[in-house]
Amino acid sequence: MSEVKLTIGGKEYCYEAGTPFLKIAKDFEKESKAGIALVSENGKYRELKKCAEKDAQIEFITFADNSGHKTYVRTAILILVKALDDVMGHDKTKLFKVEFAIGNGYFVRPQYDAGIDDAFLAKVKTRMQEIIDADMPINKTSMPTYEARQMFKESGMSDKDRLFRFRRGSSVNVYDLDGYKDYYYGYMLPSTGMMKLFDLVKYEDGFMLVLPERGDDCLKPFVPQEKLFGALDTATDWGKKMHINTVGDLNEKICSGSMEDVILIQEALQERRIAEIASDIVKRGGVKFVMIAGPSSSGKTTFSHRLSVQLASFGLNPHPIPVDDYFKNRVDTPKDENGNYNFECLEAIDVELFNHDMLELLAGKEVSLPTFNFVTGEREYKGNTKQLGPDDVLVIEGIHGLNDKMSYALPVESKYKIYISALTTLNIDMHNRIPTTDNRLIRRMVRDARTRGASAVRTIGMWPSVRRGESENIFPFQESVDATFNSASIYELAVLKPFAEPLLYSVPVDAPEYQEAKRLLKFLDYFLPISSEKLPFNSLVREFVGGSCFNV
Repeated sequence: MSEVKLTIGGKEYCYEAGTPFLKIAKDFEKESKAGIALVSENGKYRELKKCAEKDAQIEFITFADNSGHKTYVRTAILILVKALDDVMGHDKTKLFKVEFAIGNGYFVRPQYDAGIDDAFLAKVKTRMQEIIDADMPINKTSMPTYEARQMFKESGMSDKDRLFRFRRGSSVNVYDLDGYKDYYYGYMLPSTGMMKLFDLVKYEDGFMLVLPERGDDCLKPFVPQEKLFGALDTATDWGKKMHINTVGDLNEKICSGSMEDVILIQEALQERRIAEIASDIVKRGGVKFVMIAGPSSSGKTTFSHRLSVQLASFGLNPHPIPVDDYFKNRVDTPKDENGNYNFECLEAIDVELFNHDMLELLAGKEVSLPTFNFVTGEREYKGNTKQLGPDDVLVIEGIHGLNDKMSYALPVESKYKIYISALTTLNIDMHNRIPTTDNRLIRRMVRDARTRGASAVRTIGMWPSVRRGESENIFPFQESVDATFNSASIYELAVLKPFAEPLLYSVPVDAPEYQEAKRLLKFLDYFLPISSEKLPFNSLVREFVGGSCFNV
């Protein structure tokens, strides 16, 4: 037998050609801080069932890595659906939809009255555990697209038939678990025994598949988030009413020429919600500070403009105040563990000055407000003064707006807090959800290229740091708000596609960001494009693709 030389961790190892990566991974699993999910062979991700056939540079992708964790989640969903199929029968299983994630829970809902109760979940959980204990192999087969469509059509999976109707590729990868065949977008573990931790928890009219969070080696209890669930549930319900539950449904609407109506209805729905929030602010009485916060690329700027218009329609006089103008001078900004300036932490803001100025305004005094110069890294005063009258209200937008430490001196009754995020509820198909983070990453990539000349490499490279900042400074406060606004539009990924694809194709093959760019390109390939010319000028999506009537 011939040998291959594999460079792992800077050292060279010899293996017989054709050795499965799973066997190689087991030789190094004791050195890994987390379980190994995939390998990177010369920069290309490979499932562990694949074999080493040539000399290569090998890196292990663990459950603590983003791609490794997604592989774990994907495998868990396959095992869940297989267990449902065994317990209920295929005719009913095909009507279960994996809808969205809340914390470490993935919400699964039957599309009919299934009578979900603890006894039912106990049966499914027992069957899942049996499948895991049996360490069943998960096999992948590539088959012609037309054959896959026919197979899924005959098995009643019409969502997958519709999805592949618009597939340009000639083949489809189908996973087989003990005779149950399904399609999944992305990589899979080689066998069920590698998925150790899970739970099923009854929730609303469905249940949560609870899994370890990325980097955790334990299973934390699921913590309900009612406001977040309500926003996601509302968007899901609207999608059902529009008969757009999956990407295949959306593509069919695009082909039918009826997207202009869908866009106008979606925009009207968002405007109605903004008007409801403005009405609630007015009814509260005494609100002087509207605090808006949300993760990156949520559309906070356009939302604050549209909310200001609605507040003005009620007779109020809104004034925008960016929290960014209260950044400390760059020399006083804290640094992270890598020695880089940490602009995401609360300590990067001059909290004392912010509270002083806001209290002065609340007392009716005229205040000179700062403007932060991002070129020089210093605060400047350019004659921007404010004095609040009886109908004046400040619309304050910034990362720490929901944190009471940011506005510690302001009376509670004077504040109205709003959480905004792009809460995507469109699915690829019934078992493949679209993470909200993918939507926001694509938004940011398109916007940064247009407004800052930033490459996709830069945006993708800094995304993990952005996500850490969100987890620390925004997500912990999202349930303590007065209102939640979902900025996602059911059609927007089809609009973003023509802008994002050229940026992603420009990522060099040897760049660390290439695998993520490749994944996003494959993801966008599911969508038919929509021209941005169809968007209204005040559309929130225009904050990213351009052409907004607001200064964004």
